[in-house]
Amino acid sequence: MKLIAGAFIVLLCATVSLIMGFKHISAKTCFTRQSPHHAGGNITPAAIGDIPLPDGFKREAAAPGSFAEWLRNIKLRKNNIVYLYNGQPVERQDLHYAVLDISTGNKDLQQCADAIMRLRAEYYFSKKEYTKITFPGGHNNNYNFNEYAKQHNCWSHDCLLQFMEIVFINCGTYTVDDMTTHVNLQNLQTGDVFVKAGAPGHAMIVADAAKNKAGDKIYLLAQSYMPAQDMHIVINPASRILSPWYKVNENEKVLTPGWVFESTQLKRWK
Repeated sequence: MKLIAGAFIVLLCATVSLIMGFKHISAKTCFTRQSPHHAGGNITPAAIGDIPLPDGFKREAAAPGSFAEWLRNIKLRKNNIVYLYNGQPVERQDLHYAVLDISTGNKDLQQCADAIMRLRAEYYFSKKEYTKITFPGGHNNNYNFNEYAKQHNCWSHDCLLQFMEIVFINCGTYTVDDMTTHVNLQNLQTGDVFVKAGAPGHAMIVADAAKNKAGDKIYLLAQSYMPAQDMHIVINPASRILSPWYKVNENEKVLTPGWVFESTQLKRWK
C-alpha cells in the first residue's frame, strides 16, 4: 500500500507540474507546506480559525455553537509533524500545512472517514448531545453513543473513544456518504465533506471557508489517511501561491495531495 500510495503521489505531482506549467519543478520538490500566508512555513497558527487568509478574503460567518464554529476552534499542534498510529512519523512531511491537536489512537483504525466521524462525535460530545452521536453501519446496524454509555454506565471522554473504536471497525466511507446529501460546490460551507464511498474510497472535510468581495470562495481541507495518522490540513498541490487554501471552481476536479475528487462529490450532513 505504501509503495502504491507513493507512486500515486509522484504521478500526481508530475501531473500538477504539467498542468500549472511548472516544468522545472520535480516530482520530489513540487509539494511544499510553506506558503506566503504561513510566515515562512515555520510558525503554526494556534487554531484552524487562525490560519492566515489571502489578501481580500474574509471568513464566512459561523453561527454560535455550530459545527463550523467548533471546527474553527480546533487547536493545532506546535510540533507540525504527522505521526502514524504507531508513533512513527509519516514518510512525507511536505504534504500538510498544519496538524490538528486531536488524538489518533494506537490502532490502525482512525483513517479518512473515521476521522470525520470522530470530529462529529467530539462536537456533539462537547455539547452533551449524546443521542446525536450515532452512525449507521452495515446490515442495518446503528451505533449510538447514548445507548452505549447507558449500557456501560460510562459517560466520560474515554468512554467516547472506546465507542468510536467500535464505529471505526464497523463504519467507513459508506457511512459518511449515507449521512450526507449532495450540495452544489458554489454553496460549499465549513463542515461539508468530499466523499467517495467504496474501496478504494476517501473522505475529507471542509475545515474552513472564506469569501472576497467579488464572490470568490476558498476553503481548507482536513483529513486522516491510510494507515491511520494524525488529522491534518493538507496543502494545495495545484497552487503554491494559494496553498493551503483551495478555490471553488465548479468545472474542475478537486486535486489534493493524495486523492482527486469530482466537484459533484461534495456533500452536507443531513
